[in-house]
Amino acid sequence: MIIKYLTFSISITFISWVVGLILNLIFMKTQHYQKFSNLNFIENKSLNKNIGLGIIKWVVKNTPFKFFNPKLKLKSKVEMTDLNTLRKEMTSAEIGHLIAFVFVMIFALKELVHLNFVFALIIMIVNTLMNLYPSLLQQENKRRIDKLAKLKYS
Repeated sequence: MIIKYLTFSISITFISWVVGLILNLIFMKTQHYQKFSNLNFIENKSLNKNIGLGIIKWVVKNTPFKFFNPKLKLKSKVEMTDLNTLRKEMTSAEIGHLIAFVFVMIFALKELVHLNFVFALIIMIVNTLMNLYPSLLQQENKRRIDKLAKLKYS
């Protein structure tokens, strides 16, 4: 039964990435999008480390996940326009993952309503690892980009 729950959770999370991409493209065209470009859920570096964000960062950099969004790479010689473009791509990835997180959370809530707590828990664990953590990683990366831009161009 656990394998079935895990398989469903991983599948719906991959599907949520497509949903996140599509809804993010629509959301980009609204006036509210800019308000979401500076989200910071966890600003504390040590807390990010303690929740295991470094492990997610390693996984994204050293597994096939690195090929999912090749625009999120910084060249060795950096121009301000490169930093701005990279930051916009990171914002897009971050918000797309947040949308995907909410999408999958709907499935977990449905399982909670049906009192299927184990299934809901498995969905949320996979959702957190595959949607919330990448979003938090993008927030951390955007803070690093902002510091670099401030140092380089102030």
